Amino acid sequence: MESQRQPTMTITHWLFLLSVALFLSGIGLVIAGARNARRAPAAAVDVAAASVIPVASVKQIMKGITGPAATVVFNAVGFTMTAKGTEERAPRTDAEWEEVGNAAAALIESGNLMMLGARAVDQGDWIKESQALIDAGKEALKATQEKNADGVLAAGEPINLSCDGCHHKYQRGS
Repeated sequence: MESQRQPTMTITHWLFLLSVALFLSGIGLVIAGARNARRAPAAAVDVAAASVIPVASVKQIMKGITGPAATVVFNAVGFTMTAKGTEERAPRTDAEWEEVGNAAAALIESGNLMMLGARAVDQGDWIKESQALIDAGKEALKATQEKNADGVLAAGEPINLSCDGCHHKYQRGS
């Protein structure tokens, strides 16, 4: 009789151990899942699902952002011939450099705004000219970060060319 009990005890013993192991594994998985859930970053905003509704017209962007920002960059560095000789104009203080840098950043962002929604007149030259403004603004911004007056002066030409190229094809009155 004892020999018959031995296999049954062994099977029962192994089934009990297997049940305990599965139970402990289940608890371990629940704990691991809870830890991962706590570590997971907050749900990122789905940019594609976010609703971006352009409000300003191209004309408003040009008059309110692009034009004034370009004027700041153009006037930041230059030379004036007077009876006393050549007078150089360039930012000297951190605040003046910051002002020119802010204007360059505004040019970059105005280029981005021009490509949003119905503002993009076409997917060809309009995008190309908007990107040219962005690139020229980045050149000016980099020069302000380096406090490089010659770099700001040099960035004026590509800014002007991007404006002229776009206005030549698209400007529809003031």
